[in-house]
Amino acid sequence: MDGIEETTHGGVRTVLAGRPGPLTAGLFFRVGRADETLSTSGVTHLTEHLALYERGLGEGHYNGATGASYTHFHVQGGERDVVGYLNGVCAALAELPLQRLETEKEILRTEEAGRGSGANRRLPLWRYGAQGYGLVSYPEFGLPRLDGTAVRNWVRTWFTRENAVLWLTAGQVPAGLDLSPLPSGTWYGTPAVTSALPRTPAYFSGDEGGVVMDAVVRRSSAAHLYAELLGRELFRDLRKKGGYSYTAAADYSPRDAEFATVTALADALPDRADAVLGGFVDVLARMRVGTLAQDDLDAVRESALAVFDVPDVAAARLPSYALNLLYGHPNLSVAELRREMNRVTLRDVRAVAEEAEGTALLQVPRGRDAEWAGFVEAPGYSTGVVGGERHPAIGQDGVHLVIGADGVSLVTPGGAATVRWAECVLVAAVPDGARRVTGRDGIVVAVEPTLFGVPPDGIAAIDRLAPPGTLVWEPPRSPEDIPQPSRAKQQTGRFRRRR
Repeated sequence: MDGIEETTHGGVRTVLAGRPGPLTAGLFFRVGRADETLSTSGVTHLTEHLALYERGLGEGHYNGATGASYTHFHVQGGERDVVGYLNGVCAALAELPLQRLETEKEILRTEEAGRGSGANRRLPLWRYGAQGYGLVSYPEFGLPRLDGTAVRNWVRTWFTRENAVLWLTAGQVPAGLDLSPLPSGTWYGTPAVTSALPRTPAYFSGDEGGVVMDAVVRRSSAAHLYAELLGRELFRDLRKKGGYSYTAAADYSPRDAEFATVTALADALPDRADAVLGGFVDVLARMRVGTLAQDDLDAVRESALAVFDVPDVAAARLPSYALNLLYGHPNLSVAELRREMNRVTLRDVRAVAEEAEGTALLQVPRGRDAEWAGFVEAPGYSTGVVGGERHPAIGQDGVHLVIGADGVSLVTPGGAATVRWAECVLVAAVPDGARRVTGRDGIVVAVEPTLFGVPPDGIAAIDRLAPPGTLVWEPPRSPEDIPQPSRAKQQTGRFRRRR
C-alpha cells in the first residue's frame, strides 16, 4: 500500500518501506501498563529494562518505551547495528538477565522519582479508576513483589511472535535478523475499558493551576482536525488575546482500535485561574455550537495534509501503520486519507465537539468548580460504609476507621472512603503496621495504627482478608514519615500521588 509492504518474518507481522539513509526499525508488542493490575504494575516496564540490558550499538541510537497499551523497542543505525539490537532484544526476552532484577527495580524507582507529575497525570485515574488505562496515573507499586517467575510468565504471555509487529525502513528484511527466540503465543486486543465516572461531562479539583481536559471520541479525520482546531482556539484566546496562559494546546492520540483521546490544557498563575477556566469553557462551547470560521478549518486541514507531502512518506508512516496493525485498526492509503481529510466540514467538526464535550473530564484549579458550565462533580468519596470494628481517630472528633469482613472505611466530616474486599486491587504494607488499601474506583483508605490505635490483630485481619496477590510490601519508612496524631489531618477520597 503506497510503498508499504506487509509480510511476515519469523512468524512476526512485518511492514517495510525503503528509504535512503540510516536504517530505522521498531518492534511493537501489544502489552503495556493498562494490561497490568495495580499490585503487578511495573512488570512491563521492568521487562523492557531487562531486555535492553547490555544492548550497545556503537554509533547507532536505540531505546525502549512502555506505553499504556504497547511496548516499543526502536533503533536507528547501520544494518549491522539494527540487526544486532533486535536480535539482542529477542534473545534477552527469551532468557532474561534476572541477576539484574533488583538493580533494574531500583533504576525504575529512581526514574519514577524524577519523572514529575505532568499536567494530565491524574485524569486517567479519575476516568478509569485504579485499573486498566487508569494505571498510568500511578507509580509502579507492584515492583517490590515481582520476582523472576512473575517476569518470565509475563514474557511468555505477552512478548510473543503473534503479539508483535516489526517495522523497518527497508525494502527487505536485513540478512541475519532472527526473531525466532520469541515464544509463540496469542495476539491480544487492547485492554477492556473501565470507568470510575457515573456521569459525564464531569470535573474534579486539581492541585495545580490551570485547566486540563480529556475526552474520548471515535477515531476519524474529523476528530483529528477537531483537536487541532481546539488547540488553535485555546492558544488564540488564552495566550494571544487574554495573555492568561503560556501553554494552551490540544492533542489527539489513538487509544485503541476504535477510539482516541483528545487532551487539552491551559496553564495559569493562581490569580488568573478563574479567567483561564472561563476562557477554556468558552472555547469548548464555541466549538460545540459551530461558530468557527471556514478559514480556520482550512488552515488546520492544510497543516494536517502537509504530512503526506514529506519525502519518503511511506517510511515516515511505518510506526503509526504498525501500531494500527497491532491494535486491529484498518490502515488507509494516502489517497484515502487525503479524501477523508478533505471531506471534513464544519458540521463534522461540530459533531465531534458534541461527542467530546459529552465524554469530557475537566480538571479545574483547586477551589473552583465547573457545575455552572454543565459539568457534574466526579465522585471523590464513597456512597457507603462497611460494618465492623470501629477505631476512633486519636484527638480528632468525627473521624473513625472501620475494619470489617466486607472491607475498610475511613469516615470523616467531609465524607467517607470505603474499599470493599471484593473491589480491592492493592494493599500496600509497611513494616511499622500501616496499610494503604486501594479499590478499583481509585478510592484509598489509609490505615495508620498511630492515628487510630489499631491493634496488631486488626492489621492482621486486613492482611488475611485482602484478595490473593494484592498485598505488596514496601520498604520501611523513616520515623519522621510516620504520622502522629498531633500533626495529622485525615483526608478521604481518590489517590494522591506521593511526592
